[in-house]
Amino acid sequence: MQLPAEALAATALIEVVRISAVPAERGVPYPGRTVAHWAGNEADDALSLIGSLPRSEQHRCGFSPGWSVRAYGESLDLALFEAAFCFRCHEVRMHGTAVSPALATQFFDADTAPAQSLLTLFRAATP
Repeated sequence: MQLPAEALAATALIEVVRISAVPAERGVPYPGRTVAHWAGNEADDALSLIGSLPRSEQHRCGFSPGWSVRAYGESLDLALFEAAFCFRCHEVRMHGTAVSPALATQFFDADTAPAQSLLTLFRAATP
C-alpha cells in the first residue's frame, strides 16, 4: 500500500479510531472512539506495517471499515491523513492534507501476514 511520502517523515503521532459509522461524505473524519495513540517507534512501526500491505483486487462488501488511523504532525492540529480499513472488501480509503487523489482509494490483501498483524494491533488497542 502506498502512503503519502511527505506525511511519513512528518508524522509524530498516530491516533487509532474504532469506527462506529461511515461519514455521509468523503473527506470527513470517520466517527468513532479513539482507542490508542502511537508515537515514536510505535508509530514508525505501524506506518511501516501499513506501507508493507500487499496490493490486491477489489472485493465487494459495501465498504464497512472497522478501524482508522489518523496521522498528525508535530503541531497536532489537522490530520496529515486518515486511512480507514475494511478487512472484508480489502479497501483502504484515505483523505487529508497530504493525500493526493491517486492515493485516496487503494486495495490490500487482507489475508496476508502483514494485514493480519495490523488487524491484531488494532484489536489489541481496542478495550
